[in-house]
Amino acid sequence: QVHIVESGGGLVQPGGSLRLSCVASGRLDGPYSMGWYRQVPGNQRELVARVGTTGDPIYDDSVKGRFTISRDNARDTVSLQMTSLRPDDTAVYYCNVFLFRDYWGKGTLVTVSS
Repeated sequence: QVHIVESGGGLVQPGGSLRLSCVASGRLDGPYSMGWYRQVPGNQRELVARVGTTGDPIYDDSVKGRFTISRDNARDTVSLQMTSLRPDDTAVYYCNVFLFRDYWGKGTLVTVSS
């Protein structure tokens, strides 16, 4: 079993920044990817950014140039630095680990509003 805990959400004004953090623990006994997804009520969960074991990140087009994902393999952590936040970035953000299957955190709410 893999356990995931996210932190760092909150309320921020448009144009502001937030940093989300995620730590994974448990049976991480294989190569696995880590990433961030987000979901707005009534919509499907969508990929924001993810990084595999090679460290090459992929981003959704809507966040390219504004968000940066970083991973620390030694600590089993992944972070998402979000800048130039917009109201349409408002969502619950979920940390994901894929190791033979998807594992999800409980999510952290990011609200971008003035």
